[in-house]
Amino acid sequence: MLSLSPFPLLVSFVLALAVGGAAAADPRTVPHSMDQRVQACTLCHGKEGRATPGGFFPRIAGKPADYLYHQLLNFRDGRRNNDGMRYLLDHLSDDYLRLIAQHFASLDLPYPPPLPPQGSAADLARGEALVRRGDPARDLPACTACHGAAMTGVRPAVPGLLGLPRDYLIGQLGAWQTGLRKAFAPDCMAHVAQRLSPTDVAAVASWLAAQPLPADPHPAAPTTEPLPLRCGLTPPAPGAAK
Repeated sequence: MLSLSPFPLLVSFVLALAVGGAAAADPRTVPHSMDQRVQACTLCHGKEGRATPGGFFPRIAGKPADYLYHQLLNFRDGRRNNDGMRYLLDHLSDDYLRLIAQHFASLDLPYPPPLPPQGSAADLARGEALVRRGDPARDLPACTACHGAAMTGVRPAVPGLLGLPRDYLIGQLGAWQTGLRKAFAPDCMAHVAQRLSPTDVAAVASWLAAQPLPADPHPAAPTTEPLPLRCGLTPPAPGAAK
């Protein structure tokens, strides 16, 4: 008859007590907060949504809530072409997308300094002229006419242009030129982008990416001034003329 050593049984018993005690003393719970729920967003957009100017992903912290909300709708519904974003948002409701937008819009975080300017002095001057004055001969309004004199955006739905990486700006203008990015009709940004040459795009992006944020980096208050172009910032009302 074989005799069984009590040692393995004792070890198993002690380990069971230790695991059970640890579980009772330190229950693992997942916090029910938007910070926890949006971790998939910050994996790409940076800590708390404040991406650095060296990457392709844009900063989303502090952007106007309606702008963020409508971009989430655009990704989910195919007006913006990004398979990763569409996969993340595919099954989320409008109400939940608005909660995500409001979360990031509420973040008031400092911006990193801009990177050194890229391009010649002539190219940067060309970019500044287009941003500040546009080109009436080509039916190009100034960027500041819609995005605000300080270029930090205008509540509730116009985004800022500062604090964005040069490559991101070039990519988005290119997407509007080719139709990969669309907005609600009438798509005023497509109108603008399709009138820019490749040299214009590089100049505008280079100048904007090199600008520091003003002392007050927040989006400007809503204005009653008419925009220079008809612009579909929000979904058209049911039955509205397009």
